[in-house]
Amino acid sequence: MRRSERLFAIAEHLRGRRSGVTAAALAERFGVTLRTMYRDLESLRTAELPLVAERGRGGGFALERDYSMPPVNFTAREAAVLVSAARFLAVMRVLPFAETLAAAGDKLQAALSRSAQREFLARLGELQYVGVPAKATLPEVRAALEQAWLHQRPLWVRYGGARGESERRVRLRQIVMERGETLLNVEDLELGEPRQLRLHLVLEAKVLAAKVLAAEPRPRRAD
Repeated sequence: MRRSERLFAIAEHLRGRRSGVTAAALAERFGVTLRTMYRDLESLRTAELPLVAERGRGGGFALERDYSMPPVNFTAREAAVLVSAARFLAVMRVLPFAETLAAAGDKLQAALSRSAQREFLARLGELQYVGVPAKATLPEVRAALEQAWLHQRPLWVRYGGARGESERRVRLRQIVMERGETLLNVEDLELGEPRQLRLHLVLEAKVLAAKVLAAEPRPRRAD
């Protein structure tokens, strides 16, 4: 079983249980070492699966009680087209959330039957991506940006603009994906003013506490 298939199977196994299950029991069920199972569980957490560790009798790893994932029935053709589109978006750097996009594509591919996967991989080899933008971004910057966008949190960024490097506290308002680069429309929390940043010029980014408030706007000089 491929790792992507195993991750999907672990998630489905946990979703179908009413009580927790230990990592040792999961490792035995899926035929892997305990160390590998802990890595798999951490990957599921990274993929935003609401995984919790419960203590006591009947405890172990489980999904949060209010978590539900309604089934979506894709045909093999629909799944293959979605995976191909996700790979295109990742390769062409259209979206800043490349890792999440790749994980979603892996889950879709893992859901295909073995024969459909073989056919899909053959078809995928016939696709070529030309004109990939040269402006790459750092993975850790993309991860911080995604977390801030999903959870509506402010960001601290170190930005390498035309006037040199600067540090800013910003709140993300909009992500604009152009053909050659990604732009971030933000609110500068120090100045209380809108700004537009180029994603590839963000050298470092950290998610801040949710209650960071905007400072009083600095007074403007009279003309």
